Amino acid sequence: MDFELSEDQRAFADTARQFAQTELAPHAAEWDRDAVFPRDAIRRAGELGFCGLYAPESAGGLALPRLDATLVFEELAAVDPSTTAFITIHNMATWMLGTWATDAVRAEWGEALTSGEKLASYCLTEPGAGSDAASLKTRAELVGNEYIINGSKAFISGAGATDVLVLMARSGDAQSGASGISAFAVPAQAQGVSYGKKEEKMGWNSQPTRVINFDNVRIPAHNLLGREGEGFKIAMKGLDGGRINIATCSVGAAQGALTQAQQYMQERKQFGKPIASFQALQFKLADMATELVAARQMVRLAASKLDAGARDASTYCAMAKRFATDAGFNVCNDALQLHGGYGYLNDFPLERLMRDARVHQILEGTNEIMRVIIARRMLDGDAPEVIR
Repeated sequence: MDFELSEDQRAFADTARQFAQTELAPHAAEWDRDAVFPRDAIRRAGELGFCGLYAPESAGGLALPRLDATLVFEELAAVDPSTTAFITIHNMATWMLGTWATDAVRAEWGEALTSGEKLASYCLTEPGAGSDAASLKTRAELVGNEYIINGSKAFISGAGATDVLVLMARSGDAQSGASGISAFAVPAQAQGVSYGKKEEKMGWNSQPTRVINFDNVRIPAHNLLGREGEGFKIAMKGLDGGRINIATCSVGAAQGALTQAQQYMQERKQFGKPIASFQALQFKLADMATELVAARQMVRLAASKLDAGARDASTYCAMAKRFATDAGFNVCNDALQLHGGYGYLNDFPLERLMRDARVHQILEGTNEIMRVIIARRMLDGDAPEVIR
C-alpha cells in the first residue's frame, strides 16, 4: 500500500492551501461573526474546479477520485470549516445531479453548478425524519407530465441562498418504505417553495440553515433523477461520500488548530521560558498529532475503498466519520486549552474551529448511528470481516 501522494495530488493540495490562505483566511472570522454567506468566494473556488471535484465530466466536473477530493477539502477546512463544509455539500448534490439527471436537466444545471455560478442544496432531512431517513413524508405525485411536491425539509444547508435543490421525496405509498423514495432536481425559487427563518447556530455561521416548505410545487417529470424508487439508493450513495467529506472537514479543522497550538507554544512564555519546554504540554501536543494522523489515514483509507467500489466501503466510511469527527473535535478542544484564556477569545481562530467542528459529530448520520452501521456489518454473517 502506497501512502505517498502523487505529484498531481500534491499540486491539488497546494492549490487549495493557497486559495484558503488568500480567499478564506482574511475573511473567515468576519463571515462567522456576521453570518455572511460568501457566495463570491465559493464562485472563485469553482473557477479552480473545487465546486465539481468528483462530478462527472459530462456535467463539467473534474471526475476526480474521492481520495483526491479529500486533499482539497482538508486544506480549505484548516482555515474555514464552515464554508468548506458547504462546498462539500454542494459537491455531493452536484455529483448526484450530474450522475443521475436527464440530459435536459444536466444541460441546464451541470456546468452552472460545477463552475460555482449556481449553487445546490441537498434536501433529505425532515422535521420528523433525521436518522430514520426512510420514514420521510414529503410527497411527489406524478400528474400528467409533472410531479407535484408537498412537504417540508429541515436543517438544509444553504437554504434560501442556493439555486437548485436535490430533493428526496416519497413517490410511492406510505407503506413502501425506502423503495418508495425518489430523487428530484427542484429549482430553488419554483412557485410554492418557501423558506423558514435562518437558524441561529453554534457554528457553521457562514452558511444559512433553514426549513424549506413545498406547497404544490410543480416540476417537469424529466426532473426526476434516476428512476422512480431509486432515491434512497442515491441518497445512501451520497451519504457514503458525504461522511468522508465531513470527516475530512474535521481533519482539516484539527490540522488548523494543531498548527496554531504549535506556534503558540513556541511564542508563549511562562515562568521565564516558552511553554513548549514543559513536558506535560509536549505530551499533549504529541497525542494531538497522533490522533490527527490516525484520523487522516482512516479517512483516506475509506475514500480509497469508495473509489475502488469495495463491498465494505460503507462500513469504512462510517468508521472514518465516527473516528475523525470525534478526534478532530478533541484536537480542536485541546488546542484551545493549550492557548489558555486566549483560546477563548475571538481574536484567535481556536474557538471558531471548535464550534464549527462540533456539528460534524451530528450530521451526515450521528456518530451513534455510525456505530450501529459498523456493528451491524460486523455481526452480519454474510459480510466480510472489517477489522483485518
